[in-house]
Amino acid sequence: MERQAALELMQSKLTNKNLQKHTLAVEAIMRHLAVKFAEDPAEWGLAGLLHDIDYEETKADAARHSLVGGEQLAALGLSERIVEAVKAHNGYHGLARTTTMAKALYAADPLSGLVVAAALVSPAKKLAAIDAAFVMNRFGERSFARGADRDTIRCCSELGMELDDFVAVGVTAMQEIAGDLGL
Repeated sequence: MERQAALELMQSKLTNKNLQKHTLAVEAIMRHLAVKFAEDPAEWGLAGLLHDIDYEETKADAARHSLVGGEQLAALGLSERIVEAVKAHNGYHGLARTTTMAKALYAADPLSGLVVAAALVSPAKKLAAIDAAFVMNRFGERSFARGADRDTIRCCSELGMELDDFVAVGVTAMQEIAGDLGL
């Protein structure tokens, strides 16, 4: 699937603009991680862009979220690696993350929210105004960005990455698409 078709699919399935921006942020992070691991940025980007494809359909039933999306993507002919990563990104299921892509998507998903929250508490309220150190200073505050699961973000260690390096990748990736994110 080409990116434009994936973008149109995501926009048709997700009407909430903030959720659309979230998937764009995760796509950007995944593309950067793909480069770091000498993987295909287009494929990894698709995993990020489409990882929550079923969210609005399954939001009332966490037991279905990501499984439905994974099956939808499989039916569309997306790679098994993307399907596995999408299914495994929802920790509710406890699915093994057997590929680097799946491990990356799992950790990148909540990282995007943490970075957005950090940007919004900066005086400028812009991604350009923050760096990884700024995000890391807020990381330990339990009351800050409660929805960004710190334990899941720390799973970047499954990739062999230090937390501060992982956060730096996320900040840089999201800064590059700040206009699309409205930040």
